[in-house]
Amino acid sequence: MTKIKQFVFNPYQVNSFVISDESNECIIVDGACSTPEEFKTLDDYIQSEGLKPVLLVNTHAHIDHIVGNYTLCRTYNIPLAAHEECAGFLTHADIYAQTFGVKMEGVKQIDRFLTEEKPLTFGNTTLKILETPGHADGSVCFYSEGNFVITGDVLFRESIGRTDLKTGNYDLLQKSIWEKLFTLPDSTDVFPGHGPKTSIGHEKENNPFVAIGME
Repeated sequence: MTKIKQFVFNPYQVNSFVISDESNECIIVDGACSTPEEFKTLDDYIQSEGLKPVLLVNTHAHIDHIVGNYTLCRTYNIPLAAHEECAGFLTHADIYAQTFGVKMEGVKQIDRFLTEEKPLTFGNTTLKILETPGHADGSVCFYSEGNFVITGDVLFRESIGRTDLKTGNYDLLQKSIWEKLFTLPDSTDVFPGHGPKTSIGHEKENNPFVAIGME
C-alpha cells in the first residue's frame, strides 16, 4: 500500500513529500529543505520508518522547491528526476536563490527526465506523470491511480499557481487543470505544493479560478 507523508519546509512553506510502500523503498518529492533542522526532520522520519530513498523528483524547478536538491541527492546518493523543461531554471538557480534570499549548498542537475509516456515506478508503486505547464515550464503532477495526486504549484485548495513569473501562462494553466486534473475521479485527494490538502471534486465545485462552468 502506498503511503504519503507531508512536510512543510523553508520560508515559502513548501510541501515536500515522502512516498513509500511495503517494499520500504521511497521517493522524495520536492527537495525544499533549507536548514540543517529541516534536513534532520526529514531524515528522522526516513530512518524511523526504515525507508530506503531511491529517487528525488521535482514537480517543477522554482527555487523554493529545489533549494535542498543538492544536499538530499548527495546525502542519500540518489538521482534527481524532473521534466526536461526544468533544466533552464536550474541553469540560473544560484542567481534566483540570491534574489529570493534563499541559501543553497549547490545546484543539482537533472539525471533522469520525466515524461507522460513513462510512469514513475519504485518498489511496488507506480505513479503516472501528468505534464501540466502554465505555472512554469516543466511542471508535472504525480498521480497514484484511484488514490491521490501531487500537484506542485499547479492546483491549490480553492486557488491556482501564480502565472506572473517566467514561463507562466494563465490560459495554459487553466487548460492543464481542466484537461489533466479535472478528468481524474472526484474522490482523488490533492496534495498541493503549498497549503492544505483538498480533492478534485471540491476544486471542480469551489475553486473560483477554474471551477467547472465559471468561465
